Amino acid sequence: MGFHEVRFPASLSFGSVGGPERLTEIVTLASGFEARNTPWAQARRRYDAGVALRSLDDIEALIAFFEARQGQLCGFRWKDWSDFRSGRAGAAPAFDDQRIGVGDDARVAFQLFKTYRSGAQEAVRPVIKPVRGSVRMGLGGVEMREGVHYEVDDSTGIVTFSEPPNRDVAVTAGYEFDVPVRFDTDRIQVSLASFQAGEVPSVPVVEIRI
Repeated sequence: MGFHEVRFPASLSFGSVGGPERLTEIVTLASGFEARNTPWAQARRRYDAGVALRSLDDIEALIAFFEARQGQLCGFRWKDWSDFRSGRAGAAPAFDDQRIGVGDDARVAFQLFKTYRSGAQEAVRPVIKPVRGSVRMGLGGVEMREGVHYEVDDSTGIVTFSEPPNRDVAVTAGYEFDVPVRFDTDRIQVSLASFQAGEVPSVPVVEIRI
């Protein structure tokens, strides 16, 4: 499966509709009680890029991007404006936003992830498409320097330290990130008359596992 390390124009995704989707299997028993299960460990996000289109130039940019990805064939990066930072939405990433591991004197590679908490429950989401230049790392409450203390693979979200963090030292991270997606259609239908009348095409986009 092809994946292009290019972001869908952020100006076109701003204003789009979408978010996380879960798959829950529900069986109602004869007693009236329910048995609930999910085969998905992670949520899958869906968006509609058509909602954000505002001009004919936007449509031209969309079609060019769609053709370059060959429809559903190749994946790409998507900025989810409602969830693209390691910390609070209104704050710039800080090196201690997320605790992603603990040193053991041997391990040098750590996967970025984001933890969502509500009460006593939490969900952990791997972050595999960090934005280049946005990743900040810390060890034991002290910020490290990229290119000196660590390197980031922005195509996988794996951070590699030049030396293994010491045992029991907290490894923390802050970053911006994109969602790996593909178009969920092989066809874009645009009517110029309808668009000028305020009707926009539906352009479904779905998160992919890579």
